[in-house]
Amino acid sequence: MENRFHACATCIHYGVIKTVTGQQFRCTRLGYETKPFYKFNCWVPKEQVKKLMEKERL
Repeated sequence: MENRFHACATCIHYGVIKTVTGQQFRCTRLGYETKPFYKFNCWVPKEQVKKLMEKERL
C-alpha cells in the first residue's frame, strides 16, 4: 500500500530558500535541490503529517 503522504514537502529535511531569482527547494539531509513531490527512502514525516497519518488509521 502506497503512503499518499510520502513526498519531500512533508519531510522534516525539506526546506524552502528564497533567493532573488525565486524559491529554491532543498533537502538539508541530502544537500541538494529537490521538488516537493519527489520521494526518497530517507523520508521522515513532519509531526503534523504523523498526526494526519495516525488519524486516518483509526
